This record gives sequence, C-alpha cells and structure tokens, in this order.
Amino acid sequence: MHTVAVEINPKVLVACRGWFKLPADNSRMKVILADAAREIQDPKWWGNIDALQVDLYDHDAAAPVLDSQAFYADCRRLLTDDGCLTVNLFGRASSYERSVEKIAAVFGQDAIWPFKPTREGNTVVLAQRTPSRPKRALLSQRAQEIEALWGLPAAQWVRGLKPLVP
Repeated sequence: MHTVAVEINPKVLVACRGWFKLPADNSRMKVILADAAREIQDPKWWGNIDALQVDLYDHDAAAPVLDSQAFYADCRRLLTDDGCLTVNLFGRASSYERSVEKIAAVFGQDAIWPFKPTREGNTVVLAQRTPSRPKRALLSQRAQEIEALWGLPAAQWVRGLKPLVP
C-alpha cells in the first residue's frame, strides 16, 4: 500500500516523528507539508485515490476546519470509482449533522455509512465514490481477511457500520 499524508503544520510532523515513531519518507509512505485544501486541487491526485482519510481539526477540535460541500466535492474528485472517503467527525454535536448533510449532498445519501461513535466522542463517516450495498456476509468475510492480514479488529467495525439511509 502506498500512503500519502498531507499536514499543514511542520511542528506536527516533527512531533509525530519524534514521539510517535513516524518513519522518514520512504517508498511506501510520504508526508507532504501543505494545505490540504490546496493540495487536493492538483490534478495529479484526481481519480487516483482508493482510500482517503480526512481528520482536519484545529487545536480546539470544535468542528472540522475544512467542512464545506466544495471541500467534500474536491475530495470526491480524488477518488477512484471504487474509492471511499472516511471523515472523522467529533461526536454527535450540532456540527455532526451539518457535516453529514454536506457530505451526503456531494456523495448522495445512499453512499454514506456512519460508524457508531467512540467512547471519546469521535464518529467516523464513510462515503463511497460509487454507492454500493454490500451484504453483511461479504463485509464480515472482508473483515476476517483484514484481521488475518493485519491483526486489526475489523469484525467489530462491521458491527458498528450502518448505512445512513437503510
């Protein structure tokens, strides 16, 4: 897997490398110091991303810093046909509903899959570039494969995943 992270604050990158053992850039992982809203305007990314994870909070973590229909449309443009976006939305505060409405306006309500909120209050919302309704059995099978390959608790993710519109 090839991973690219975009970080606007060089101090965050220094902290991640120093405290959290984030390795130096290599053939599998690269960090770009840039404003994500500007970086995703570059056509080199359009239609080339299979999985895009967005977690854009400032130091107050009150609401996502980039949270507009235009931003989510730019994110959607990055995705391959089978690609998906995940967005970390903090809790179920009033900004959660507004954020989900903006994402759904761009991706379509049938493409939105919110996860159950964590104890800490984070709610991850998955949006598919091309909406699909995989059967629970297929999701469970894929979760087992993820657990076998990487030891991640994917089966529990499936239990917490439900489409926005049943």
